[in-house]
Amino acid sequence: MLRLAAASSKVVTLHTLRGTERAFCSATTSAPLARRRPGRVFGGALAITTLGGFVYMHDELGGFEGLSRSLSFYSVAIPKYIVYRFHSWRQSPDHVWDELDKETSQQGLDKILELQGFYVKAGQMCAANIGNAFPVIWRDTMSILQDQVPAQPFSVVREIVSRELDFAQTFQSFEAEPIGAASIGQVHRAILKDGTRVVVKVCYPNVERLLRGDVRTIKLFARLAQPVHVPSLEEVEDQFSREFDYRQEARNLELVRNNLQRAGLLGILCQVPKPYLNLCTKNVLVMEELIGDKLVDALRQDLKNNAERNGQTVEQFTDSVKSKVKYLEGATGPPVGPTAKDYDLYINLLDSKRRLYNAWVTLYNMTLGLVGATKRNYMDKSNLPINHAKLLDELIYIQGHEVLVDGKFNADPHPGNILVCRAADGTPQLGLIDYGQVKDIDSKEKRHLFAKIVIALDNDDRSEVVRLMKEAGFKSKRMDPEVIWLYAKVCYDDDNAELTGGKHIQMFMEDIEARDPIMELPKDFIMVSRCTLMLRGLCHAMLQSRSIARAWRPIAERVLREDI
Repeated sequence: MLRLAAASSKVVTLHTLRGTERAFCSATTSAPLARRRPGRVFGGALAITTLGGFVYMHDELGGFEGLSRSLSFYSVAIPKYIVYRFHSWRQSPDHVWDELDKETSQQGLDKILELQGFYVKAGQMCAANIGNAFPVIWRDTMSILQDQVPAQPFSVVREIVSRELDFAQTFQSFEAEPIGAASIGQVHRAILKDGTRVVVKVCYPNVERLLRGDVRTIKLFARLAQPVHVPSLEEVEDQFSREFDYRQEARNLELVRNNLQRAGLLGILCQVPKPYLNLCTKNVLVMEELIGDKLVDALRQDLKNNAERNGQTVEQFTDSVKSKVKYLEGATGPPVGPTAKDYDLYINLLDSKRRLYNAWVTLYNMTLGLVGATKRNYMDKSNLPINHAKLLDELIYIQGHEVLVDGKFNADPHPGNILVCRAADGTPQLGLIDYGQVKDIDSKEKRHLFAKIVIALDNDDRSEVVRLMKEAGFKSKRMDPEVIWLYAKVCYDDDNAELTGGKHIQMFMEDIEARDPIMELPKDFIMVSRCTLMLRGLCHAMLQSRSIARAWRPIAERVLREDI
């Protein structure tokens, strides 16, 4: 562990030492006095080297606190990584893995809650099941990190807001209890002086310096243990740095809202909160409040409602659903839940019953209700099940439109950033609430290139995918066409068991790396890959596996056809 820390400091101090050596050589050959005072020379060298170490700790790890956080992370990560590798080599049975997952995931969660910072982001990626890479035990353990990170005291929040806004003149009321907390800040409900209901997002103090150190710690671990992930982490680091200025996030919200409104998607498929730009500062973001439930809460309530309709407990209903889940022929594919059409048939049946009930309520209220009987309430569409398949299809479509048409997309669509709102008639509608990590594909040529990659992937045209990936900037040591094809397929389209040979996605990516080490990735599309992996992780968790290329192909074809 200490060797790792020492190796880290050498990265920065190496050039200083080399320069010092040259200075020493010059001093000892041309200045006799220097030769008579070696202690002064080496004392100066030690001072310079120590200074270099301090600079590294401050700039790279966030000072002594950052170094302490790094060592704390390594104290758990390295021993557990070795244990997992051992059981992988030993091919341990499932019950051993389950016990290891239970123990390690809880230790990991405890460490994340202790350190917070970027480690919360890492836990959110696990909960979101990026790349279908995480066992259910890990996903369940980490699920509280989607929006239940321990919050800062309200006194800290008020002090931050008061420094940047006139608190008394801006807010009529401000709820002390946050409605959500995450890696860099937390969110509170408030009412402006004019009566407008808003939510206020507040950035934690000193979080930027510490989180930058956290990212670099994880990068160093990846370089040693999983180098295939380093290029992606570097792009995540660059993208993550943009979250620390809430004025930029406010501009992102405004831009994305305008883009989706122009496309006819805002208010139809989704809602995006309006930012109040005149009230947004570097550390405070004031935006419209969307009325809805967090995605996880909405799905949990939907599960409970379905169980009650069937006269079952949630556990009984869940077990019955699992027993009815269809698997692809040969059991080589992922589990497949009901399609959007299947859901619609079921929902329409229940909606017909709802309408009949409402007709009876009308008759009852106009007869017995007029002569003293208690009037009955109507049942709106909010009581109907959520069409999980349709909701996911709409989310994937919106992300595809942002990537391919607008070139401005949310690179962090994890479940904690998604609400289930209701349209005026009670129909479920997506609420997209966090645009801190908006990636910009800054030219039409790049968007067109990715559109061609999407179409070639859906066509299963391997030679064309390889050609386009080379054009996009993919480089590996041997430029093995099969490796290039597999990388593109897993990163931008699908990750089913047939493609990975039944291997865990991590082992699959390491096999690719061993076969043909990756040197450079298509930098413009790294965050697209992260986005698609998050979307697919959510789909897998809801038994709704998807091919992203197939879903995005109509958008890609329109972009090329209409030269958008």
